Amino acid sequence: MDEITEQLQTKLLRLVGDTIGKYGLIQDGDKVMVCLSGGKDSYALLDLLLVLQRRAPIQFDLVAVNLDQKQPGFPAHVLPNYLSDIGIAFHIEERDTYSIVKRLIPEGQTTCSLCSRLRRGILYRVATELGATKIALGHHRDDIVETLLLNLLYTGKLKTMPPKLRSKDGRHVVIRPLSAVRESDLARYAELRTFPIIPCDLCGSQENLKRKQVKEFLHEWEQRSPGCTDSMFAALSNVAPPLLLDRRLFDFIGLCASDQAKGEEDAWLDQDHSSLS
Repeated sequence: MDEITEQLQTKLLRLVGDTIGKYGLIQDGDKVMVCLSGGKDSYALLDLLLVLQRRAPIQFDLVAVNLDQKQPGFPAHVLPNYLSDIGIAFHIEERDTYSIVKRLIPEGQTTCSLCSRLRRGILYRVATELGATKIALGHHRDDIVETLLLNLLYTGKLKTMPPKLRSKDGRHVVIRPLSAVRESDLARYAELRTFPIIPCDLCGSQENLKRKQVKEFLHEWEQRSPGCTDSMFAALSNVAPPLLLDRRLFDFIGLCASDQAKGEEDAWLDQDHSSLS
């Protein structure tokens, strides 16, 4: 590995290791199922976790899983060859979700929602069969900020992709170790490591995706106001419920005047919490 690649890898390992520690993503004895799509993000995720597995003070197992959705022209040999070469345990799950999505979604409409639900159900089942205790996905910092804005603009919800999530049935824990990593760094790392990238012919080829529009919007604003996406990402860890409108998070009805200094419920945000990070 050359010096430039090693420097970038060190930076990414620091970010991933910090995220794993802060959010308790991986514990001793875990079996982590790494979902490998063939894109730059999941390749980088697997690559970095393999390094951490060798260096970490805890013991955990990794198994790479790819869902072959039977997209036309999908090079089915690429991932098995790559995974065999690096010597990691892997499982290829073959399910023709492509035909289901194309049959049920009218031409011109986005396929992401249905495709995502189908994939999630299959991957949860595979995780159970493999005895995986964690399911690792390759979502990165840009994905998280974009999802925040997508929900604000189109769903009326203040939420995004958390680093750690329990499935609705409670049986699975999904982790996102790349949560603090920029997409541009992952793209550069994938280039330096020469991962055999496989393009997606479903969601990746759709031009009318709201996510693409949001990505372009954020890119434009970052050019106009450098650092604005950094601020958005930081805001996700600096939430002040008394200054929002959700009555489930704060007792507005019970709030009343007092002769004791109990106001400014968000004052903690102005304090230095570097010792907590």
